[in-house]
Amino acid sequence: MTVYFIGAGPGAADLITVRGLRRLESSPVCLYAGSLVPRELLGSCPPGARMVDTANLTLDEIVAELAAAHAGGLDVARLHSGDPSVFSAVAEQMRRLDALGVPYEIVPGVPAFAAAAASLGRELTVPGVGQTVILTRTSARATPMPPGEDLRTLGASRATMVLHLAVQRIDAVVAELLPSYGADCPVAVVARASRADEVVLRGTLATIAEQVHEAGVRRTAVIVVGRVLSATQFPDSHLYSAARDRAGHGPEQPCDAS
Repeated sequence: MTVYFIGAGPGAADLITVRGLRRLESSPVCLYAGSLVPRELLGSCPPGARMVDTANLTLDEIVAELAAAHAGGLDVARLHSGDPSVFSAVAEQMRRLDALGVPYEIVPGVPAFAAAAASLGRELTVPGVGQTVILTRTSARATPMPPGEDLRTLGASRATMVLHLAVQRIDAVVAELLPSYGADCPVAVVARASRADEVVLRGTLATIAEQVHEAGVRRTAVIVVGRVLSATQFPDSHLYSAARDRAGHGPEQPCDAS
């Protein structure tokens, strides 16, 4: 058997990958985060599948479910919101499975920050404006941030910053980023990205906190900070430039885009 850690996407049920959906359809056991994973996806589980909502389970209880499935020779679809590579709590589960000798596979998904960028109609890497994206969070109600990863330190780069799990601390986030980015720096908050009840707020570091409070956004939101959000005057990408020497080059390489 195999435990499949599947990125279920940011919210819309049709943003799961084809591979993820196929793994879900063929796994007789499904563990899912009930507060985050769209209920519509559960309809893709095979008939008679054991479905376990992990929202109120401890790590030990989750691993016990996975171990029991392993003992029974049953594949498991372990659904996580977004993509398993960031803020998914997959690492500690894999560590436990390694110790137990339980095989697993990771199936990537659409991350929340990508869905937020799509809703905003923005590219997060714009030539001449911003070519670095920092994905981070704050430490309130979560494990402490490692040394050197506080917002003031990270903000010194003035790179495009995407914050998860931070909207409840919007006032503190603004206060910590203001010295580096400036009050006029564009900011967007996207709550429940890609869902029918999505909320999109646009402003600056001077105005965004008030908008968040007025809209009552307190969870399931991504904060995006950076000049790329309003950039209109910037050079075209080198990738498609008429001046680029294409002789002898192979297929298009996205890494040459800036």
